[in-house]
Amino acid sequence: MNGRDQILARIRRALGPAPRKAPEIARTYRQAGASPEPARLDMFEERLLEYQARVRRCAPGDVQQFVTTALADRGASRVVVPAGLEIEIAAGIDVVVDHGQLSAAELDTVDGVITLAAVAIAETGTVVLDGSRRQGRRAITLVPDYHLCIVRAGQVVETVPEAVARLRPQRPLTWISGPSATSDIELSRVEGVHGPRTLEVLLVE
Repeated sequence: MNGRDQILARIRRALGPAPRKAPEIARTYRQAGASPEPARLDMFEERLLEYQARVRRCAPGDVQQFVTTALADRGASRVVVPAGLEIEIAAGIDVVVDHGQLSAAELDTVDGVITLAAVAIAETGTVVLDGSRRQGRRAITLVPDYHLCIVRAGQVVETVPEAVARLRPQRPLTWISGPSATSDIELSRVEGVHGPRTLEVLLVE
């Protein structure tokens, strides 16, 4: 028996026999919100702004126009999109479609990434990605410095339990609450450490 086995054996003896049935977890917390959609969207936008994200709101027919404006304001001329995202972008923007072949170094050369979302949470200002074809693999939303995420009104729920109920835990879930930031060093906020420095949400009403 090696050292690892000895330590694990001691832990098992200390824990004792495993229970035959896992204890029931009380679900007494609030499962769902009651806010109407307009109030829910306003709450979502407010939370995003608190996290220093950017928010634009538009009608379904204006998505292309607003995407073009957002990219122009950003000064982005080359963006990556997941293979399943069908979106028209104005001429002059170099669109790189990711089929899983782009390396981290190649992703670092683009000006940003455009994706959809799986679900969004108003109370926490969170966008959740699940790696589906219209959101792409995790790397394309972590390496570029700018993430433009398109969220439709019907995807915005009020509470975390509502969002969890819509998600599949087997998927590679990424929960995003504002741009990537940390205050670990001397309590000084630094953005873009482990993800995009700038998060912009296009909220389609």
